[in-house]
Amino acid sequence: MKRASRRMGFTLVELLVVLAIIGVLIGLLLPAVQKIRDAAGRIKCANNLRQIGLALHNYNDTNGQFPPGIAGGQSPWEPPPYRGTHYSWSWLAELLPFIEQANLYQQADAWSHQSDRDAPYTTWYWLYSGDWWTCWQNTKTPNPAFGTIVDLYFCPADSRNLKLEDLDLGGGCTTPVAFTEYLGIAGFRLAPWSWTWPPRPEKNDGVLGVGSKVRLTDITDGSSNTFIVGERPTSADLYYGWWFAAGGYDNSGRGDVVLGPREYDYGAAIGCSANPKIGFQPGKIQDNCDQSHFWSLHTGGANFVFADGHVRFLSYAVDTPARPTSTFTELCTRNGGEVPGDY
Repeated sequence: MKRASRRMGFTLVELLVVLAIIGVLIGLLLPAVQKIRDAAGRIKCANNLRQIGLALHNYNDTNGQFPPGIAGGQSPWEPPPYRGTHYSWSWLAELLPFIEQANLYQQADAWSHQSDRDAPYTTWYWLYSGDWWTCWQNTKTPNPAFGTIVDLYFCPADSRNLKLEDLDLGGGCTTPVAFTEYLGIAGFRLAPWSWTWPPRPEKNDGVLGVGSKVRLTDITDGSSNTFIVGERPTSADLYYGWWFAAGGYDNSGRGDVVLGPREYDYGAAIGCSANPKIGFQPGKIQDNCDQSHFWSLHTGGANFVFADGHVRFLSYAVDTPARPTSTFTELCTRNGGEVPGDY
């Protein structure tokens, strides 16, 4: 009797069917994995912002006011040789002792005492590079904090290395630069931008503006109805978003460490006057024009810190950038007398 032969594999049709089933399963799984990943990034980002909100309140409890969005003028003024002024330091820099970065703050402060200046103030370049025009003849090195990445200051959803190792200042001098994706709410502009110092006047209706000294009692719209920090990833060119101290697009810090709800002039300054992007709307890292408005790498919206310290994820539907005002702009101001609707 003949023994029945055993099949040792699949037929081509069976193999194709199996591959098709696997492909369908992968197609169903990938969106679910992406949703889980996006949700995890959003939660981690919100946790970062909660710590920043808590640090802002600890700073307020210690100093009786929130830190300035960016220090303006002499802060404080000192006679020659002008040692140790925190000229144009950002709110993020002043917050270092309150986010367990006291050592980094002390290093930057000690560094600032080593540099002499020949005028009450020069350009905002001094704020991080000191005597850069002589390649740090006095300080010997660039500011130690300026090129230090602080993980708390950027969104976990962004996997980029947000640091430039060698920013060329000219004359053979270079310095590292680190970035942030969390910007303070600066309120509305009162006059067109300018490269002059001091910067053009602001309406002073945000919480973190140039030279601001806002107290909780100054937030008359209610701290639970007023933004203090929001998200805005830096674009691929890594031109704006320097966290420690920077002049922004007009010497007020706007675009680097603070941002307002309607930055028409910022868009024009970066060559986007034909299609200015303002307010709160989706963006892309590859589009430099998306530097001039709030957005995030999360799906559908972004996280914001309110002045009372709580964090909330808001949908882009909260703003209508084509209009001069919206629920979003009302939440950006601290003393406008608005009563925001549901959001």
